[in-house]
Amino acid sequence: MAAPPPARPRRLLPLSLGLFQGALLLFFAIFVTYDEPSARAEDANLVANQLYGIFPLFQDIQVMLVVGLGLLLTFLPLYGLSAIAHNFLLLNFSTQWALVLQGLLHHFHDGQVHLDLHNLLTAEFAAVTVLISVGAVLGRTSPCQLLVVATCEVPIYLASEWAIVTRLGVLDVGGTITIHVFSCYFGLGVSKALFGAARQPVHPKETPTPRSDLLSLVGTLILWVFWPSFVAVLCQPGDAQHRAILNTLLAMSASAVTTVVASSLLERDGKLSPGHLQNGSLAGGVAIGAVADMAVPPVAALALGSLSAVACVLGFRFLTPLLARKLALQDQCGIHNLHGLPGILGAAASAVAILVASEDTSGSRFSQASPVGGNASEAAGGRWGDRGAGGQALCQAAGLAVAIGGSLLAGLLAGAVLRLPCLARPPEQLCFDDSLYFNIQDQAESPGPGSTAEEEALALKERV
Repeated sequence: MAAPPPARPRRLLPLSLGLFQGALLLFFAIFVTYDEPSARAEDANLVANQLYGIFPLFQDIQVMLVVGLGLLLTFLPLYGLSAIAHNFLLLNFSTQWALVLQGLLHHFHDGQVHLDLHNLLTAEFAAVTVLISVGAVLGRTSPCQLLVVATCEVPIYLASEWAIVTRLGVLDVGGTITIHVFSCYFGLGVSKALFGAARQPVHPKETPTPRSDLLSLVGTLILWVFWPSFVAVLCQPGDAQHRAILNTLLAMSASAVTTVVASSLLERDGKLSPGHLQNGSLAGGVAIGAVADMAVPPVAALALGSLSAVACVLGFRFLTPLLARKLALQDQCGIHNLHGLPGILGAAASAVAILVASEDTSGSRFSQASPVGGNASEAAGGRWGDRGAGGQALCQAAGLAVAIGGSLLAGLLAGAVLRLPCLARPPEQLCFDDSLYFNIQDQAESPGPGSTAEEEALALKERV
């Protein structure tokens, strides 16, 4: 066997993670503290009621991100272990990184960063953007490259959300624009810069199997069940949160049914595509986020869910192959179809809903909690502030433009960084393979390498 390559690339992951965790421990020891408990009984009761109101929804979101999203990514038959493990790693890394940045930007008082459950929740929303974006390059990137994506994307997301929600006053309680659209085009920018103009050939290991499709569909079902909690958790308790839950359930129910209709009509033999079901059933939850707490009629939620499902299925059937053929754009998980197209549709729907809404259709104003802890719509000055309904609708469109343009540019820059050789991008022949990163029991018990090809593969595995 040829001499093994240097150990430096192979040890880059534990070294970088160890340094990060050590620096985080030092930061928390010096700067981070919990909010002091209130001495007043009424304040203590208020805090307790807020905790009991938010914690069940927070737990639902935890299940979504750890279990649901992890299983959704297991459609690659030989990459399921890596997909779940890397998703879990990125969730924890990105959340901790976002806690540091958010704490310094929004919660730093008297030399201390004050930590509470709301801060942790908004930090996880920042992590969600990373988990979505890496779907574009799933299986063709090393863990070190994924950590670089997270390191770059979290601060860009925080800046983008500040510009969209705080400065423009965009209403987006479910993260349709700030999370889904932003993360989609950031991921596509990373993919384009990383792979360049060369079209990636179809890899023999990326074709799903019935078992991998089944596991992925289970992930879809988990996400579908808990999605209303994700949309409603930042709504003001009461009517707004109630509307958000109802509208989300209606939109997702419509998208699930419409996906079956569209997939069956588009497939030549009338059968269903597992990929369409795995993604189209969730499209309604993506689109409804921007209008979930608005006083829209139930039929509008159903219509938006159906339209988003159609857009998602058509995207998989026609747009993804077109972008791959014309622009050499690699989108492994189809994030443009699940997050980009429904997100744009939801942003357009929010502008329309604002224009047609009448003052007496709801007893409460549209509301959403901002990461700073206030109410974004109230911060803008009343229901629409001084800008009127037309001005607010223009702000919704401007927020969409900022999300798409800013994320694409930042993604292209981050993707250029990923091309550095020291980040150990996996070789093409070893992409989509768990054995590159994990000790697989079956392989550990198999006979030693007996061919030159196997020896070369083992040497390549040592580099990543």
